[in-house]
Order: sequence, then C-alpha cells, then structure tokens
Amino acid sequence: MYGVQLVLNLAWTPLFFGLGWRGTAFIEIFVLWAFIAATVALFWHRSRWAAILLLPYLTWTTFAVVLNFSVWQLNN
Repeated sequence: MYGVQLVLNLAWTPLFFGLGWRGTAFIEIFVLWAFIAATVALFWHRSRWAAILLLPYLTWTTFAVVLNFSVWQLNN
C-alpha cells in the first residue's frame, strides 16, 4: 500500500504542472488521499504511534486535494 502511495505521489506533479491536466490530477490526488487514509486506519490497529505520525501527511494531502480542486474549477 505504501508503494502505491509513492507512485501516486510521484505521478501527481507531472500531471498537474507538466501536462496541466488539472482534472486528472485531482482524481489522482484524491485516490492518493484514500490510500493514505486507509494506511492510517490499518496502522491504527498495529501501532497507534505510526498512525499518528502519518496524520500530518494526511492533513497536508487534504489541503492539496482542496487546492487542486480549486485551481481546476477556477481555470475551467
């Protein structure tokens, strides 16, 4: 699951900035957000500290999702 997050995280920048595909980038970063949230939930049962340490990453990605959506909507 973490490997999928790395690939998704790596793919977002070229989609958003390189190709200018704001809608595709939004879908992609939302999927990334879902994977991060699922990882936090899985970690919560194994190690609460590990899950808590992922919360800033989830929070930052939430901000990025909202920002990506806003840019996409404002540029349509």
